[in-house]
Amino acid sequence: MPTAKELVQEIEKLSPVERVRLIDQVVRDTIKPDVEIENIWVKEAEARWEAFERGTIAAVPYESVMAKYHK
Repeated sequence: MPTAKELVQEIEKLSPVERVRLIDQVVRDTIKPDVEIENIWVKEAEARWEAFERGTIAAVPYESVMAKYHK
């Protein structure tokens, strides 16, 4: 079994996209989502999308959102 140092050396050889995929897989394998919370978020996302499509909520530009955090 490779050491942590050896794994890091191999990871450093990966492209940025491959690294993100690896990180995503490690997180998914390490932190199992709570099904109940995931279902609540799915319902919330669907409700927000439907409200957006109906025109009852508006999209906020990325720049506007990020400007709040760059102050």
